Amino acid sequence: MRWNLRLTAANKNIWKASELQRSLAEHGLVISSGKMSGLWSGQPVSLKLDDLDVICVVLGCEIGDLLIPEPDRVRRPGEETGQQAAVSSGPAPTVVPRRRDGRSLPPM
Repeated sequence: MRWNLRLTAANKNIWKASELQRSLAEHGLVISSGKMSGLWSGQPVSLKLDDLDVICVVLGCEIGDLLIPEPDRVRRPGEETGQQAAVSSGPAPTVVPRRRDGRSLPPM
């Protein structure tokens, strides 16, 4: 799926994230500046379905305007992409667990 908020907002003459954020708040959806930045500039990690309803009302759009399917990106059984082939042909990478503060955990 591709997130298409900015283009959908632009089609409604909303050019700034702060402008959309104010409109959403007027409809009862208060979003922090950090989350609004993520919604505006990238692909959201998570979004409540109720929030999508409010966004659609504010922008006067349908869900299909915000979420664009990309079925070609789905790996199908029996297919192997170049990236997957490269990963599977070499040794497994070493994973070093880290704490939230960025420091490595002591070896076991």
